Amino acid sequence: MIDSPTIAPSNPNKKPDWLRVKLPVGQNYRHVRSLVDKHKLHTICESGNCPNMGECWGAGTATFMILGNVCTRSCSFCAVATGKPNELDLDEPRRVAEAVQLMGVKHCVITSVNRDELKDGGAGVWAATIREVRLASPTTTMETLIPDFKARWENLYTVLTERPEVVSHNMETVPRLYKLVRPQAKYERSLEQIKRTKAENLRTKSGIMLGLGETPDEVYQTMDDLVAHGCEILTVGQYLRPTKNHLAVAEFVHPDMFAHYKEVALQKGFLYCESGPLVRSSYHAEKHLF
Repeated sequence: MIDSPTIAPSNPNKKPDWLRVKLPVGQNYRHVRSLVDKHKLHTICESGNCPNMGECWGAGTATFMILGNVCTRSCSFCAVATGKPNELDLDEPRRVAEAVQLMGVKHCVITSVNRDELKDGGAGVWAATIREVRLASPTTTMETLIPDFKARWENLYTVLTERPEVVSHNMETVPRLYKLVRPQAKYERSLEQIKRTKAENLRTKSGIMLGLGETPDEVYQTMDDLVAHGCEILTVGQYLRPTKNHLAVAEFVHPDMFAHYKEVALQKGFLYCESGPLVRSSYHAEKHLF
């Protein structure tokens, strides 16, 4: 039994002061903005309404989203559009790589929508993107935040064969809330994917959101499950409701509780944990290389 801090519940109908962020400004921000527009790229920074976009773009970094900007799944927390995706853009890997080179990115984070309608789940474009980035910018390291490929493990290995420096796959929430939060995903499937990735001797990473109605004990158990399946890096952040059509926030978790979860995660065996109200999967990703 882990003793959790005693903190008064927040008002879920009023965003607290600790979630306020600065508006994106500055020359670096405008430079990244122009490159994203020029190369017709998608970023999870924009599609996911990330609160850190101003900070990260101002530092000259962005998280690229490949395989288009329409997802075949309908997760109830996610701001990315759901529907029937367009045809694959086979020139996308080259454009991403060119943007990485022009930005001078030292550590590149790439994610994607789910493309469940494709036989390979988009794994071929994933692999091509990693190769193109390495060709255009050989010194750039990469984190790939990949989907579960519906347990078609041959597609997972297509990506893992390219040996990205960090392979991330988010659990997002605790098992009790999966049908509500990730109705087309499976908790055990995601754990299995992390286990298989670790077996390939690759650095493993995952992330969870708080404020969806989970209990501390459920968070601790999810941490235990991740460590048992070989996960080395954990991000913990606050769920923020993208629109009124998405899940309501059950609680705004206090920063002291995020600090507590970080301490517990490190005690449980994670090598690194980024935990805070504004933390997202790719936040401070360059630190996860060790």
